[in-house]
Amino acid sequence: MSASPRTEFLDLAPIRAARGELKLPGSKSVSIRALLLAALSEGQTRLTGLLDSDDTRVMRQALKACGVSLEQTGDAWRVGGAGRFPLREADIFVGNSGLSVRTLVAVLAFMEGRYRLSGVPRMHERPIGDLVDALRPLGARIAYEQNEGFPPLLITPAQARTTQPVRVRGDASSQFLTGILQSAPLLAREHELVIEVEGELISKPYIELSIALMRRFGVEVQRSQTATGAPRFTVAAGSRYSAPGNFAVEGDASSASYFLALGALAGGPIRIHGMGLTTLQGDVRFVDVVAAMGAHVTQGDDWTEVRSAGLAAGFRPKAFDTDFNHIPDAAMTAAVLALFADGPCVLRNIGSWRVKETDRIAAMAAELAKLGAEVEAGPDFLRVVPPPALKPATIDTYDDHRMAMCFSLAACGGVPVRINDPGCVAKTFPDYFLQLAALTSGSTAG
Repeated sequence: MSASPRTEFLDLAPIRAARGELKLPGSKSVSIRALLLAALSEGQTRLTGLLDSDDTRVMRQALKACGVSLEQTGDAWRVGGAGRFPLREADIFVGNSGLSVRTLVAVLAFMEGRYRLSGVPRMHERPIGDLVDALRPLGARIAYEQNEGFPPLLITPAQARTTQPVRVRGDASSQFLTGILQSAPLLAREHELVIEVEGELISKPYIELSIALMRRFGVEVQRSQTATGAPRFTVAAGSRYSAPGNFAVEGDASSASYFLALGALAGGPIRIHGMGLTTLQGDVRFVDVVAAMGAHVTQGDDWTEVRSAGLAAGFRPKAFDTDFNHIPDAAMTAAVLALFADGPCVLRNIGSWRVKETDRIAAMAAELAKLGAEVEAGPDFLRVVPPPALKPATIDTYDDHRMAMCFSLAACGGVPVRINDPGCVAKTFPDYFLQLAALTSGSTAG
């Protein structure tokens, strides 16, 4: 069940049962944030458990292009930080890594240099205007090289910043707020930085993760509310990042969702190491989703186990109508679980899907329909009516790693499934299909 980086397709035969244990790869969200914070810190940081994938390589190469020292020794990376990047001019390729570009833009805008950021064609279709609009009143000089509101971008030395609060929309992407928060020490050298959120703040667990990691690297973020009750974040003047010495990256909770769902559909037990009660990432809450659908979940500090009777023994996940604002990535896995539910399912508040690696609402609707589901797609919701029986299907993945991984679970439905371009999983989980094969039985692939 292996796939070379750009194999044309991968055929999955029906999965009858799954059981076993696996160790999760490092969290993409934590890895990218930790790399950048280590580079901005005073001193050297030793990172262990760092995810090795397309997106983390993007951040590593971007930092190297800016003169940051990165050295790999065994399974650890040593990052030499100096508060500011040594090189003040660089041409940076960000691939299709949304978190990388959005955090880098906010930091590079105040590095007093000239930087160009570009990516793959899809990156040039992903909006970044709300972040740029928030940074410009702070003195940032960011120009659009092609289309207004989208990369590629050219950043030149900033002007004097205002001391007024910076305002950022909260309903477009939590990564915009993360970018500004992580750049805060560059802006709060003489005056505190106050950030006020306009509109609903989506994906709140990712903001909590950003704040927790900033604290680990020596910067505190104070939280309060505006007169209207909107979230306000304050970073004190003189704040500086400091290297924590050693930093261990926890397992990827978003990637865990596929195996949690696998345990629910194919019986298990499946035990996942690297994600448990102490996990910082918001997607750990996907355990609540599979539990509410009827699977049995147990957890320790650093592990999670899921089991059920399994589809082959008559188990049917309970239908749901759920707001997935807080876990939009793992929500894709829930959409595939809906294929097997005992009634119609609704995923709400997933509008952020439309500006991800692809328009995920449209993509999910199209591929679920191939498997026989009735699907209604709205601006920020998806309604899925499960079919009486799944149809064999060829799944297009739209160069989106999560499309490939979540739709592999359709093979639990008693039909063969072809995954086109399975190598797209290299973005976050290069050996995903090998891990899936190791846990499953009653299936073969070619």
